[in-house]
Amino acid sequence: MIHYKHSVELDVEKCTGCTACMRHCPTEAIRIKDGHAHIDTDRCIDCGECIRVCQSKAKKAMCSKFEHYQHYKWKIALPPPSLFGQFDGLDDVNYVIQGLKDIGFDDIFEVAKAAELVSAYTRLYLKIPGIKKPVISSACPVIARLISLRFPYLKDNIMPLLPPMEIAAILAKEKAKKEHPELKDEEIGTFFISPCAAKVSYIRNGYGDYKSNVDVVVSLSEIYFLLVGAMKKDKQPEIMTESGKVGIGWATSGGESSALLNDSYLAADGIENCIKILDQIENGNIPQLEFVELNACIGGCVGGVMTIENPFIAKTRLQTVRRYMPVSLNHLPADEKFIPEGYFLNTSPSYIPISRLSNNMGESMRMMAQIENIKKELPGIDCAACGSPTCRAFAEDLVRGKIPSDSKCVVLAQKNSEEENGNDSK
Repeated sequence: MIHYKHSVELDVEKCTGCTACMRHCPTEAIRIKDGHAHIDTDRCIDCGECIRVCQSKAKKAMCSKFEHYQHYKWKIALPPPSLFGQFDGLDDVNYVIQGLKDIGFDDIFEVAKAAELVSAYTRLYLKIPGIKKPVISSACPVIARLISLRFPYLKDNIMPLLPPMEIAAILAKEKAKKEHPELKDEEIGTFFISPCAAKVSYIRNGYGDYKSNVDVVVSLSEIYFLLVGAMKKDKQPEIMTESGKVGIGWATSGGESSALLNDSYLAADGIENCIKILDQIENGNIPQLEFVELNACIGGCVGGVMTIENPFIAKTRLQTVRRYMPVSLNHLPADEKFIPEGYFLNTSPSYIPISRLSNNMGESMRMMAQIENIKKELPGIDCAACGSPTCRAFAEDLVRGKIPSDSKCVVLAQKNSEEENGNDSK
């Protein structure tokens, strides 16, 4: 199996083995062994749910530190639209853009600007005859990895367009080379300010054969605290923003879909809701739709685990920010009827059959029968006391040999012990 570089990591010393992360993991990638959590890297989709629910702060998303990458001669910040929803009282994004320059960036290229271009290209893509519908947005890396693990028949539904942060990185480097021809490629660094762990993993791993154009990923929370001290409200900032309501709207669930000027779409957020929608699409149990936008985080990117503000408050703040903005500052020329070849993803995610018990069909059937027999003997209450998230998972772990063969259900063991003690007392 291909080694996937994850951004979600565990601090064993902080972990108390409380099972909260295991019970909330949507892909059953976590087990409790030896008193602390273990993450199955083959199953992990970097959704960040374990980070969100961990009371001990034992899970964290690994990012680069801005201060460690000062060797680039030309540092370009790629701020996502979700960044603008983190600041109380903000009514002009130019304060944030000026703040990014003040903390050390040489240039700023808004991801919202690239998002407006992606919206325009998506409208063109939906008109291509013969494409598989509904088209599923490729903007959320969690959804793409989830499909590769659990929904192989939906691979061709994923829109094969680069996400806005990638197009922003490409255009930012082109702009830097044009304005500063003396700069070498290795002297230009693009810094994506990430609201979530999944985008960190996406940039580390790429997408199929595609290698990310983003050079460094820094946490939104880190940049936020640098900006708070740098943003000066007493001085009117220079007007530098190059995006409008459409681009900023991508920060919240439904923002990407509403920019398509098409009512035949569905937008859902929250990883469990997304899984239900994918199940329905795969089963054909869903109305005919042109486009499906799925965001693993509640509220969209404003709900990422590396943000600062409550996603619902951030969404309200973005409404204020968008109020006086133009609809869009990035339109395709009237005669442009094609998508640039460099913006297409040439490969789809490979199917990784994590649920396959064996490469041999006969062996798989035998193991499946064993799992079902063991499961019948279990109480079925999914208490997770055994260290597996469900009774079905416990039975599978036994059959796969991932836990000792003499492992017992805690509930049944206690029940048997009570019965024995009761018989002894008689």
